[in-house]
Amino acid sequence: MKLPTSLLVLLALASTAVAEDKNLFNGKDLTGWKGLDFWSVEDGCITGRTTKEKPTKGNTFLVYQDEVADFELTFKYKIIGGNSGVQYRSKLTDEKAFVVAGYQADFEAGKTHSGILYEERGRGILAQRGQKVVIKEGATPNKPKIEVAEKGVGKSAEIQAKIKADDWNDYRIVAKGGHLQHFINGVQTIDVTDETALGAKKGILALQLHAGPAMVVQFKDLVLKETK
Repeated sequence: MKLPTSLLVLLALASTAVAEDKNLFNGKDLTGWKGLDFWSVEDGCITGRTTKEKPTKGNTFLVYQDEVADFELTFKYKIIGGNSGVQYRSKLTDEKAFVVAGYQADFEAGKTHSGILYEERGRGILAQRGQKVVIKEGATPNKPKIEVAEKGVGKSAEIQAKIKADDWNDYRIVAKGGHLQHFINGVQTIDVTDETALGAKKGILALQLHAGPAMVVQFKDLVLKETK
């Protein structure tokens, strides 16, 4: 049976639109990633660790050796002490110290910042947990106008109640154009539309190890789905 040309075109477009899942971690070693020796693989998990005897002087990152644009990233994390997060559409600003700047899907051992949108070495907190915001140009590029919707995506305390301390949590990041969404354990934490010139549309992924008190952060089941 000969299919019409128009149908063949539609089938071809549909096949290219289906994104394939890509595992970013092989469960054995740090192939595809680069960072300082704070990072290793323990019990089949990417592990970042600082101690009182071996602190990091500044925030440092394990950097994935490829870029992303529009995507959905899912992973599991566990954090004991301190603060961490996943950078996306970011840039490496210091290749020796593995310093990264850009969007960060934040999480912590505390009860305030998990799920927020933070811009590392940039505009700071862009959306607090539970907020739906539109980011517009402000007086200067680094001081944008952030319009917070009256109705957000949830209440911060209720979102925090779904997060497990010292245990594994599921995180999902969705980035499509200027629209950014974070979810923890299936609960949406922020909804952001970044309309500014500084709003990155492409860049690297990286895992954060925060300066400060001793901490341990672990990641596993990192799966990337690039979308168009």
